Amino acid sequence: MTIAVAMLVAVAGGGGAVCRYVLDYAITQHVGGGLPWGTWLVNVTGSLGLGVLVGLALVVSVPVEVQIVVGGGFLGAYTTFSTWIYESLRLFEQGAWRTGAMNLVGSIVTGGIAAAAGLAAMQWWV
Repeated sequence: MTIAVAMLVAVAGGGGAVCRYVLDYAITQHVGGGLPWGTWLVNVTGSLGLGVLVGLALVVSVPVEVQIVVGGGFLGAYTTFSTWIYESLRLFEQGAWRTGAMNLVGSIVTGGIAAAAGLAAMQWWV
């Protein structure tokens, strides 16, 4: 990886982190409730985006540097494994076992479906 690509990953990562924060905050303020809907939406849309990126890379020529910057930089910072786990554990600690389990399992299932849908859409569309 070149210095230029590393710098682009850093910039894209910063943009992904800001987008995650803004979307998570907006959803949390609007919806509230027991499930951390903001984190869920961020992770599902990030999974969809990664599926689209992989689908494009399989069908058309997407430079490796673009894959690294968008996938590893932007989407890597946009999605958030640690927050998802933390919020799930917090729900368990509060005694909300069903909600915590729904958050853990639901995020995995919907994230997988979103990634597969993005991949399939690009293979179909392009």
